Amino acid sequence: MKTLLDLVLDAHGGLDRWRLVGRLNIRLSVSGALFRLKGHPDPLNDVSVEVATRSPVVTTAPFPRAGMRGHFADDRVIIASDEGLVLEERAEPRASFAGHVRETPWDQLQRLYFISYAIWNYFTTPFLFVAPGVESRESEPHQENGETWRRLVVKFPPSIPTHCAEQTFYFDEKGLLQRIDYVTDIAGGVAAHYCFDHKTFGGIVFPTLRRVVPRTPSGPRLTSPSLILLRIHDVAVA
Repeated sequence: MKTLLDLVLDAHGGLDRWRLVGRLNIRLSVSGALFRLKGHPDPLNDVSVEVATRSPVVTTAPFPRAGMRGHFADDRVIIASDEGLVLEERAEPRASFAGHVRETPWDQLQRLYFISYAIWNYFTTPFLFVAPGVESRESEPHQENGETWRRLVVKFPPSIPTHCAEQTFYFDEKGLLQRIDYVTDIAGGVAAHYCFDHKTFGGIVFPTLRRVVPRTPSGPRLTSPSLILLRIHDVAVA
């Protein structure tokens, strides 16, 4: 009998296909109330993001503005000119969030770190679930919008930069990702992250619209402004 993890991997293109993918070139836009709260009201519109699939390496251009690009790799964030001149950099960027509360503003390197690791997680899910050190188990099913969603509780090791160590992923009857519940450790938020409009790019299936809203003990606050809104315009699989 096929496990939930097997169903999910197959629904998103299959592990065999994913193992042939080394890089994703993505065009996307990112906005939301979280960034306004953190002092960055201007969205990232139609930026190019290159994601390595084997390790958390992400390059975003332009960032934070034209003529510059942001790079995350080896637990370091760098803002450089398009010509390669390093303008700002920070090692161990997660440590810079120590003592932050919800209203604490972010500098551009902190913003870059959050966006980079989040995008890497989003675009390597669900194949990230079979990475070394990652553990998963099926939880009880969940009813939402008249549908039954199966749930996978996933625990990530410290070696993987992610929102929090344990997250819950919700999948429809086909095995497609519908929702993620997590706590954003560095931002102090409790979130429900919804996924819509799945499309296939190069044999791999990705949600092309993602919306993050606050989550309370009584459930997600779907009528609240989006904390994060992520629109995917195109994905090139290489």
